[in-house]
Amino acid sequence: MTTERGKNAIRVAVSALVLGAGLSFAGVPLNNLQGVGGVAFNPLAYPSGQNAEEDQDKGGLHLALSRPQLGAWYVHLGDVDVDWVAGGVSETFFKRLELSYGYEIIAPDGADNIHKQNYGAKVLLLPENYGDNKLIPAVSVGGLWKTTDAETGDFDDAGWDAYLVATKLITQLPRPVLLSGGLLYTDELVTGVFGHDDDHDLTWFANLDVLPFSWLAVGLEYSVKLLSHVANIGDAKSLVIHPASTTHQQLTADEQRATGVTADYIRLSIGLEDVEDIKADIDQALRQGAV
Repeated sequence: MTTERGKNAIRVAVSALVLGAGLSFAGVPLNNLQGVGGVAFNPLAYPSGQNAEEDQDKGGLHLALSRPQLGAWYVHLGDVDVDWVAGGVSETFFKRLELSYGYEIIAPDGADNIHKQNYGAKVLLLPENYGDNKLIPAVSVGGLWKTTDAETGDFDDAGWDAYLVATKLITQLPRPVLLSGGLLYTDELVTGVFGHDDDHDLTWFANLDVLPFSWLAVGLEYSVKLLSHVANIGDAKSLVIHPASTTHQQLTADEQRATGVTADYIRLSIGLEDVEDIKADIDQALRQGAV
């Protein structure tokens, strides 16, 4: 289960991990909401469905094909009264290539349900602890093709994401701690639920999870890229633009001033995100600009 205040807010995830007979794992045995090996909304670098330690020396099929991994999530977005149910399955080949499928049902209060499908692939580039170096994280690249049956208007009902992610399980502490972070290149609107636009944005995401028991993970998830530097306005998401270097760059400085555009002029187009998230993102951008 996970709770979320806004699109790019910190998310709190509490995950019960079923490690019964026939299930196996690498790191944390989870499929995220989109079916990918991960936690909540974010992917992890670990390929999913890896065999348990007792299977590692059996050779043959065990080395070429992992056990299938299944996952399910329930999310309640209290600020907009939306219930979100998701299920996924993934399989890993040769401990390197993960293929996944996820199905989501988003149920807004008083509106028709939205159904979303996700087809994913992930490749492990660098195994964790490579070369017996305990500081080396697992590193993977991946991508997702997503479709939605929502009324998307002028937006596309299908689109793709690509990501790079590094994950490290720290076992030297009293309880294991999972650290993960990466970059997501995406054109999605609310993880693709409301379609995809023509502009891909670069988003940073991270996870911090503590494993108090072998069957439970408790942690925080964060992602941020609320404002996108693009030349169009009127989008469903908040946008920021510097007209002097984009829409008015063909004009001389005098011509720009005549239209009301100066070198320090910034235009904001406010979208449909949570108001507090927008204010917080603008505040952190101003603080960075003042450094």
